[in-house]
Amino acid sequence: MKFSIITANRNGDRFLEESIQSVVSQKADDIELEYIVVDGASTDASLEIIDRYRSQISTFISEPDNGPVNAINKGLKLATGDIVGWLNTDDRYHPGVLKRVAEAFEAEPNKALCFGRCNIIDEQGREIRRWITRFKESFFPISSRFTVQCLNFVSQPTLFLTRQALKVTGFLREDLVAAWDYDFILRLWKNGGAICLRDRMPVADFRWYEASISGSNYAIQFKEELEAAKEHAGVLTPQTCIHHGVRWGIVGIYTLMAALRYLGNPNKEP
Repeated sequence: MKFSIITANRNGDRFLEESIQSVVSQKADDIELEYIVVDGASTDASLEIIDRYRSQISTFISEPDNGPVNAINKGLKLATGDIVGWLNTDDRYHPGVLKRVAEAFEAEPNKALCFGRCNIIDEQGREIRRWITRFKESFFPISSRFTVQCLNFVSQPTLFLTRQALKVTGFLREDLVAAWDYDFILRLWKNGGAICLRDRMPVADFRWYEASISGSNYAIQFKEELEAAKEHAGVLTPQTCIHHGVRWGIVGIYTLMAALRYLGNPNKEP
């Protein structure tokens, strides 16, 4: 089975090499890997890092872009694999993930997407916010189009989709600031359903820190996610009503956490 994995980068040299290594190490006898790296004309050490792995990168682009979504869309348009995914420069895959995903799609070839467990890590690579991870995982046994419209429990680094589903669904919306992955998941789910990897092994690590997109734009993210849920489920549906509550609950918790950090507890894990 052929995979196309995309990494979009702009001045992300801090974590870039670890991310690249986690992708290229996925190669196996029964896994064909097309690795597409789209760089937004970086001015830091990114190009030097990428050059060290150039022989293992199938396609490399370095040119100005309009942000990460635009860069990922460039990669999606170039992808030729049976299964497609993207990994941000902050994040990393766990060993053997592509093989696990291939087996899942071989068992259920008509599904549009596949996702699984995702740890949250800090800048040093230490697992944090385990309660958020467990909260998301609690919805795995009842994962459905209904429940994913109620709240987003799919972590983007664990997302894989078929290229056929991509053709039907279209590309990422570039008008959204932070919830473009959730909107994309909702559209994919509508066009074929999902496979949930329910084993205990994580698929990927998502790196959270205050300067990241999720760390600095969480209020916008959850507002955009609510609007996406309304669009897909309807304004007055149970899913949207539940999503309203989820939005304000999570934003309230995140705001409190930010206040605690500001008050001098930066090392306190919630």
